[in-house]
Amino acid sequence: MPTVWAYFAHDMGISTSTLVLPRTLEASLARSLRLFPVVVVTGARRTGKSTLVRANAPPDSRQYITLDGAEARAMARNEPRAFVSQAEYLTIDEVQREPDLLITLKEAADRDERPGRFVLTGSANLLLTNRVSESLAGRARYLTLWPMTRREQLGFGSAGCWSALLDVPAHDWLDVLDAQVAPAEDWRLLAARGGYPQPALRYPEARHAADRAELFAGYTQTYLERDLRDLAAIDSLYDFQRLMRAVCERLGNVVHQSDLARDVGLPRTTVQRYLNLLEVSYQLVRVEAYAVNRTKRLMKSPKYYWSDTGLALSLAGDAAPRGAHLENLILTDLLAWRETDVARPAVMYWRTSGGEEVDFVVERKQRVLAVEVKATSNPGYADARHLRSFLIEYADTAVGGLLLHDGTETFWLSDRVLAAPWWKVV
Repeated sequence: MPTVWAYFAHDMGISTSTLVLPRTLEASLARSLRLFPVVVVTGARRTGKSTLVRANAPPDSRQYITLDGAEARAMARNEPRAFVSQAEYLTIDEVQREPDLLITLKEAADRDERPGRFVLTGSANLLLTNRVSESLAGRARYLTLWPMTRREQLGFGSAGCWSALLDVPAHDWLDVLDAQVAPAEDWRLLAARGGYPQPALRYPEARHAADRAELFAGYTQTYLERDLRDLAAIDSLYDFQRLMRAVCERLGNVVHQSDLARDVGLPRTTVQRYLNLLEVSYQLVRVEAYAVNRTKRLMKSPKYYWSDTGLALSLAGDAAPRGAHLENLILTDLLAWRETDVARPAVMYWRTSGGEEVDFVVERKQRVLAVEVKATSNPGYADARHLRSFLIEYADTAVGGLLLHDGTETFWLSDRVLAAPWWKVV
């Protein structure tokens, strides 16, 4: 397996001939570069965006400029036309730092519609950022790079086998899982290291916990003192960090903003604003409810997760991962997979007012997959009762239910409900 240095050699100024581990998003990026004049790759800082675009849109055919530098920002702000005319093919890193530049990029793309002219990267969701008035609609393809999946860390360059499971009838799932080659792993260690390339690959083992803690603390400080200030004015970084911790303590829960505001002692409007900023900067992941109502009353409030489990553990001060972090690992793998699928599957959850709940509902082309996650090595029939209720409720669209567990055995719990080790799917 290539060494970790290849992932952040660019950021640290280290020269290396080591190949970069493949990322799930590479094929989607290559396809977009052939079709659109502008390709935008966004995601949380340190997920590997710059490395990805440099490897797949190499500098020998384009000029690379980062707006982290004051001189480049000044030129982009004061001479935007000259800035975007520096080269026929241009990669602009951290474009959210000068959002008005998108207006000039739109003009340039309209004048010359050659595919792949501009590659933009950013640590904020430009489509949700209030400061961005130009979406580049019809000219740009937006892609999100999530923290590294388990299979990316193993060198496979992929997410889990979700497409294969959705493409076949449930009775063929055993064959799909038997074909997987990813090895077993302790999910607790995976959750602790997360998916940011530096902590995940340079410090992957339990004995590296102190080193990872330093990296996550530095990441949080940089995010609060630099990245966040690019997006909005924050009255109190201390209050903002308290809210971050409160969310990380409630991973996988249905969170009502009024309850969260009461718990952290902040106005509800402030909490809503802070949550939106966390989502725009790819820290918070909001999972909406599956609200197709047939015969049961459904909950409609969202559940909250974090984009990286290692950082979530650090923020919450948790001594050890818990079941919610295993759920979070499954979710982040689903999000990375979703970016590769042209159909853009929806990832939701299902909960009734009577307390029945399915952790994740994946909807793709009118086909629905229900996924329940249990941090147990020996799941039983009772653990699948909510999956069975869901399959009865949505018998016409649901292909089946998966119960992902911490054991080693794959077996049927009931009709169309398969219990499988989480590592066989992710």
